[in-house]
Amino acid sequence: MIKTAIHPRYGLKLEGIDLAQVSAEIGYPQIRPAFEQHSLLYFPNQELNDAAHLKLGALFGPREDRSLSPDKPLPQVSMVSNRKQGDSLYKKGDSRLLDLQANMLWHTDSTFLPIPALANILLARVIPCSGTSSEFVSTRAAWEDMPAELKDKARDRYLIHDYAFSRRKIDPKLAEQHKFTHWGQQIWKSIWTNPENGKEALYIASHACAVVGMGQVEGLKLIDELINWCTQEQYIYKHHWKDGDVLIWDERAMLHRGVPWNYEQERSLSSICISATTKDGLEEMRYPHR
Repeated sequence: MIKTAIHPRYGLKLEGIDLAQVSAEIGYPQIRPAFEQHSLLYFPNQELNDAAHLKLGALFGPREDRSLSPDKPLPQVSMVSNRKQGDSLYKKGDSRLLDLQANMLWHTDSTFLPIPALANILLARVIPCSGTSSEFVSTRAAWEDMPAELKDKARDRYLIHDYAFSRRKIDPKLAEQHKFTHWGQQIWKSIWTNPENGKEALYIASHACAVVGMGQVEGLKLIDELINWCTQEQYIYKHHWKDGDVLIWDERAMLHRGVPWNYEQERSLSSICISATTKDGLEEMRYPHR
């Protein structure tokens, strides 16, 4: 396996490994420590069908379930795509395209769920000929560099997260949809400490709508200040997608966002989010007074 840094502070490109053949005994014992240490892993030239994608995800932990009711299960692998079923693409103003555009806010996946995500495993299936990108930042690196005064404001805080809040930034009507209001609000500690190595990372997202113990204006000001610090140019890795690329990142220590592309061309990625568990530090993140 050839390892190459993709950013001076985090991230590895891993070549010479076939993710479809990875198992608990082969490959994964090297991948998981790299995930814990480097937070973002890039595997080029992969061929994963849905079954192989799910098998890989299961090594990291339980697959996230965003089903809104037991009788309406969602697909096991989520498609992040501007293509409808069939051959047509979503048009400007369609709620699905607005939802994709909301993913262009700096966010961490699933902070609005009762059980947040540990990891996302994202596979490029169809990349537009004009190109498409995603951007990532390490909230671990940004937290290490953060001025003491700002750190003191953030430490020992709890942030309130709401899926509808981030969608409202794009379109008020989008935020009214049941899929965005269903989960209500979740409260998580502002700092996630990695139990494997003790490294701290700011845990924040575009879904963060308030800070426990702060007024609304003051809390939103702090959230904006923290996200703005973390998303400075020196912390950004911009990934230019190619067919067959796989990115795996640590949701406890990364922010990411999509970048606009030519919506008249298909862009389809398949995603599996893995839920965090007790061994990943989940219980320490819970709000103690709920």
